[in-house]
Amino acid sequence: MKNYYKYSALVFLFLSCKEAIKKENYQATSGATKIVNLTIYPQERHFTNVKQLTFGGDNAEAYWNSKGDALVFQATNKAWGITCDQIYTLFLSDDLSHGKIPQLISNSQGRTTCSYFMPGDSVIVYASTYKADANCPPVPKKEDYDNKYIWPVYAGFDIYLADKKGNQLKQLTATAGYDAEATVSPKGDKMVFTSMRSGDLELYTMNIDGTNVKQVTNELGYDGGAFFSPDGTKLIFRASRPKTPEAIKIYKDLLTKGVVMPTNMELFTCNVDGTNLKQITQLGSANWAPFFHPSGKKIIFSSNHKTKQSFNLFMINIDGTGLEQITYDNVFDAFPMFSPNGKKIVFSSNRNNNGTHDTNLFVADWVD
Repeated sequence: MKNYYKYSALVFLFLSCKEAIKKENYQATSGATKIVNLTIYPQERHFTNVKQLTFGGDNAEAYWNSKGDALVFQATNKAWGITCDQIYTLFLSDDLSHGKIPQLISNSQGRTTCSYFMPGDSVIVYASTYKADANCPPVPKKEDYDNKYIWPVYAGFDIYLADKKGNQLKQLTATAGYDAEATVSPKGDKMVFTSMRSGDLELYTMNIDGTNVKQVTNELGYDGGAFFSPDGTKLIFRASRPKTPEAIKIYKDLLTKGVVMPTNMELFTCNVDGTNLKQITQLGSANWAPFFHPSGKKIIFSSNHKTKQSFNLFMINIDGTGLEQITYDNVFDAFPMFSPNGKKIVFSSNRNNNGTHDTNLFVADWVD
């Protein structure tokens, strides 16, 4: 989802093959050889000055403040005393390589996801399950679902506001079922989020104070991970679209159990009010974590359509043409976001983790 639990499930998919990849020289369509533990691969021509920001644990969904000097993200890190995803902020100037713990934003209860800076950068929006249960909710076991590849959609998620010191300020949603994945328009007037309030996982917008909720999508399937275009007029999001009776039954049955199976997702754009809906990828597999290029004319996203064993970043024109591979990692790259001025990009990756299962944040200068 921009949901970190979904991301964790994606990482789990690769754990069985990861060690085999590590022991052998990396051979992929990129032509990379004898590259196992780098922060940048030779084919990644859009990146320079790559810097690793976190060092251990699971770190993901990092999003910029308006000045482009700080990030808000979610993490699970036993070294920080955290065993269930919580929200943190860090400045690019922070050095976490020696065990420094970044600023905690959430309240350490429940599970959190999908944080984003509000206008002015002094308040952060995020989703949490803590009011439903202060304990960390259990992760569904694949063996309970015939070993299907699934993502949990916790009904306890609601959307909250907190300040930069972690003071909890306001609850924005209180409907039954999943409310999460909120991001804020560059115009500063609205946010978009995913909700189960209609009985299906649809996109909604609301004013930044939580009022004037409007439904954006209304087609069966999981709609999520939405972001606004740079001018605030359009949305990019990922969606599953079950069509056959069998696929529809599987989707509905899983949803009643609080999970989805995201093995086939494509990217869509629409106007903020839901009009002019267009599918921009037809790649098969899982295409997700989309974000607009600063020009508003391209989309960067994560996909495993090329090799099922790895997720990499790709870029595509908003009309579905010009697909280009951006990263060449051998396991997992996702959650890309351009800085407000378009000069930097942040993303999450398994690269440079010394063969562990750690996923860290990386920032790079962007070369167009």
